[in-house]
Amino acid sequence: MSDGISLSGVFPASLTMFDEAGRLDLPATRSHLESLVGQGAHGLVVAGTSGEFVAMSPDEKVRLVATAVAAADGRVPVVAGTGTASTAESIELTRAAAAEGAAAALVILPYYMRPHREEVLAHVRAVGAASPVPVLLYNNPANSGTTELDAVDVGMLYREGVIHGVKSTFPTVHQVPEVIDETGPDFALFYGGFMAPLSGLAEGAHGWISGVLNVALPEALALYAAVRDADLESARRWAAAIRQYRYLYTRHPLGAAGDLALYRAMLEIRGEHGGHCRPPLLPLTPEQRTELARIMTENPALRGEATAGAAAPR
Repeated sequence: MSDGISLSGVFPASLTMFDEAGRLDLPATRSHLESLVGQGAHGLVVAGTSGEFVAMSPDEKVRLVATAVAAADGRVPVVAGTGTASTAESIELTRAAAAEGAAAALVILPYYMRPHREEVLAHVRAVGAASPVPVLLYNNPANSGTTELDAVDVGMLYREGVIHGVKSTFPTVHQVPEVIDETGPDFALFYGGFMAPLSGLAEGAHGWISGVLNVALPEALALYAAVRDADLESARRWAAAIRQYRYLYTRHPLGAAGDLALYRAMLEIRGEHGGHCRPPLLPLTPEQRTELARIMTENPALRGEATAGAAAPR
């Protein structure tokens, strides 16, 4: 990657910790981020979707980035989510995150107003031109509700020097090799979903960014190492373990439950701090927590005890 920055590997899209009153809890956030680094994360992503960036003020986001940089303490890069629906605000946040020590900025497609393709491209170009650090496009049309940028668009922005990587968040993974075909070896391509990480990595993604990595980091590191080592049998085994986390969300064994509420409750059941989401997101009910604890007890893959691969290569 340009500017001497190398981004690859397993990057948790980290939770932001809020207290019961909804206030930003930076000490608890720092402790969680330090735990992720201690477990072997190759980098951290803060103020992303799993970090509830849409519920945070610009000042809170900047303070969160500063906290993450302090927690990383030079050991791993911090990628800061700085994209908003406003081009001007995205530029301001990107510059502020860089000033706090972020290694790169993750810029979501401009959301809600449904800008057309040329408007989306103009937004990304403006933020990229103003950014002091490499920009990773957060290509997530489902959540942003706007026009996706395809592999050809991504390649064009790369050749223009506007973006230096992408978090590709689609229900399919065919975009991964297509983007590789349109970019160069210095382009950081992260698989960004949680449905098919083995497929994304096997197709050539340089890394994986996801909220599930808040609770399944050792397994993800083992999966990443197995793919790098071309050990398909081990990779399938670790992918199967990670699917157990996905099923908690996709098969609804607890009824209606958000993914972030699940991650927070899992951390607490394991004896760690999970914090709270900001409304309108709700925590699990007491009955759901009891059922989750039972499921985790009966399913070895959900206990957080995996250690193999924790020292995954980059």
